[in-house]
Amino acid sequence: MDIPAVQVENLRKTYGTTVAVDDVSFEVAQGQVFGILGPNGAGKTTTVESVSGLRVGDSGRVRVHGVDPWTDRGAATRIIGVQLQQTQLQPKITVEEALRLWTSFYDDPRPWGELAERLDLTTHLRRHFGDLSGGQQQRLSVALALVGRPRVAVLDELSTGLDPRARRDVWSLVRDIRDEGTTILLVTHAMEEAHELSDRIAIIDRGRVRAIGSPAELIGGASSATVVSFVPSAPIDLVPIRELADVSQVRSDGDRVVVEGGEGAPTAVLGALTSAGVVPHGLRVLDGTLDTAYLSLTDHADDHDPEEAPA
Repeated sequence: MDIPAVQVENLRKTYGTTVAVDDVSFEVAQGQVFGILGPNGAGKTTTVESVSGLRVGDSGRVRVHGVDPWTDRGAATRIIGVQLQQTQLQPKITVEEALRLWTSFYDDPRPWGELAERLDLTTHLRRHFGDLSGGQQQRLSVALALVGRPRVAVLDELSTGLDPRARRDVWSLVRDIRDEGTTILLVTHAMEEAHELSDRIAIIDRGRVRAIGSPAELIGGASSATVVSFVPSAPIDLVPIRELADVSQVRSDGDRVVVEGGEGAPTAVLGALTSAGVVPHGLRVLDGTLDTAYLSLTDHADDHDPEEAPA
């Protein structure tokens, strides 16, 4: 049986008295896109930097295709490609020079011209890194992470600074790389990106894994798996609705009442309205979203300190 592409067991990492990662464990199958979501300060970047070998955990165990990235950096570098939140190259290096240089590091690199074309960099090959826009620097960073045909690619805030068209182009490339067998760890704040690309997602909060599953599993298991909204035919007291079984949240949105809850919420709400003699005009019943699942699992996330550890 194939070993997992990535194994993280009981990872813990502290910076002084700050616990960045506290007993994080997960596995990623080969050829999956594994999304990692969480608030600022959750421990996402520390986790993937530990997987990449850029940081060494205080305790726990990490393996990437059986390689220990903490003790065998040479082997890890040959199989892991990394695109960080912020990449800084020598300001005077041109896009083409950077691509050629990174290509020279590998025995079987991906043709750099192919990546330049896919990432809309062909018209910028002679431009210096320091003269590129933030989005162009981001696309170059993605190209450098993928040029070595990594078995595992770590993409941290992939679409930061990208316009909608560039974002879709990068998503298409990620899917193609995944379909070729590359495993991808995708750290993102963008719910649409996580939903569109991820086969499985881990939600990390306060240094711990709160939930792991497919996007559909996370949405279905959340306290806000369905959203009911309507305009009541007469003023209603929202307190009894809040107290209904399977209802997690009730709020007013202008004239509309919005009720979030589990799968039984719509039936319970309609029963309560019928008993009160209230007609729900413009009734809408929608599945919950990854946003609502995320929010229900990371409640009080605003209390976090900034995540990013010292360099």
